[in-house]
Amino acid sequence: MILNRKYLLGLQNLDKKELQIVLDSVRPFKSLFTRSVKKAPTLLGKTVVTLFYEPSTRTRTSFEIAAKRLSADVVNITVAASSVVKGESLIDTGKTLQAMNADYIIIRHSLSGAPDILARSLDASIINAGDGFHEHPTQGLLDLYTIYEKKKSFENLNVLLVGDILHSRVAKSNIWALTKMGAKVSVAGPPTLIPPKIETLGVEVYYDLDEAIKKADVVNILRIQLERQKENLFPSVHEYVELYQLTKARLAKAKKDILIMHPGPMNRGIEISSDAADSVNSVINEQVTNGIAVRMAVLFLLKPKAGKNEL
Repeated sequence: MILNRKYLLGLQNLDKKELQIVLDSVRPFKSLFTRSVKKAPTLLGKTVVTLFYEPSTRTRTSFEIAAKRLSADVVNITVAASSVVKGESLIDTGKTLQAMNADYIIIRHSLSGAPDILARSLDASIINAGDGFHEHPTQGLLDLYTIYEKKKSFENLNVLLVGDILHSRVAKSNIWALTKMGAKVSVAGPPTLIPPKIETLGVEVYYDLDEAIKKADVVNILRIQLERQKENLFPSVHEYVELYQLTKARLAKAKKDILIMHPGPMNRGIEISSDAADSVNSVINEQVTNGIAVRMAVLFLLKPKAGKNEL
């Protein structure tokens, strides 16, 4: 089944049925990984452009591999070496790519709403690869799929997000998706890194990780953005480590089958210890593998002919 959607700008506006369609579409693409030839002709003749205004390794590479496995032609635009540095606007850059017959434009931008601007200005299918502090929908979807694959259901599942919730676009996409699917979502971190009134999104707030982890079925550790430390949002990295690092000692207080997740890249020794990251409960590497399959599913479901609505 193809979604009647043309853009993936965020998960806030998706309903439960649409999220389930994405989840159900991932498994066939993941099964492709076990074949000797890991390609399908689904997007043969289509052009996928990655337009990243921020540094990225895993997201950009994941999209590139996903597109190539669907037989698309892939063009990577390095902003630092493009006309953007000469003052070209985002819309003009997008229209230039459209004039070159780009079918998909995958964009990462430091400003929230940048993908929406392109979606309102172009005919190509636009996919948000992370915009400002807004959303990171494909990361949210791959986290959702990883949980679904392991736990089989979201109903009454307790998912705990730990760390810099305030600046995390990953956290926002996770919250929108998980609550719609029936999971119970909690967040934990220093008070200065928890957004005001986040409870209105249907989540429970903890400032004590040792207390929060006791009932968690899944713990998703978010990267501490060290560049934010210049804003003095917590006293020191050492204090953060003492209070909020996921360690083997803290895992001893959790359920035996708890899933450990991290969107990457990890700051080992800060938000998560090596023994926790490499433990049998960790599905961090599986998240990376699932990311390719999820992005293949998104490209498939958002075929340019699918319509002009927003996903």
